[in-house]
Amino acid sequence: MDFHAARTNMVESQVRTNDVTDLDIQSAMRRVERERFCAPNRAFAAYAEVEPEIVPGRYLMKPRDIAKLLQLARPLAGETALAIAAPYAAALLSVIGLKVTAQEADPKAAALLAPVLESYGVDLVVGDLLRPARSGVDLLVCEAAVTRVPDAWLGALADDGRIAAVERDGPVGRGRLIRRAATGPSRGAGFDATPPYLPGFEPQVVFQF
Repeated sequence: MDFHAARTNMVESQVRTNDVTDLDIQSAMRRVERERFCAPNRAFAAYAEVEPEIVPGRYLMKPRDIAKLLQLARPLAGETALAIAAPYAAALLSVIGLKVTAQEADPKAAALLAPVLESYGVDLVVGDLLRPARSGVDLLVCEAAVTRVPDAWLGALADDGRIAAVERDGPVGRGRLIRRAATGPSRGAGFDATPPYLPGFEPQVVFQF
């Protein structure tokens, strides 16, 4: 398979056609080898309009969704970022020029991703995702759906820092930019998206009799 051609086609057919006009994001997506972040037997699906598996229970976000999410965030070279369960996004941000730390909770995912992230200049920390590995970051991004962004993630932001994540509590989620401010977090309107839930961050099932 010609992965280089697949990357180019991904940007042209899935990213630019969905109103992602940020040239830095487009350029990074042409450079980062998305297939390296997938389970080896799923590399063929890296550039399709699907969420390819990393390890059981963990998936990459669709190219269109991660591109739109990062465009909401407007990453700037020189900023600091924490990528929680967001390895592909971490590499993209590093290529754009941010100083990025990736955080994973699943040791199997971390073992697969560590050499790839290192090749893109991203530090990797393994630990509880409700205990962010860095504080005072300008940007936090997550590459899976959560029911609601945890307060602990907001606490990891610098003043006026922002979170790019999909909040989902039903069939369709919403990609949002959530900004920390002295008066409390503000949530932007965003876009519709349906990525799989991050394990442990699914809606709580309530039984009624």
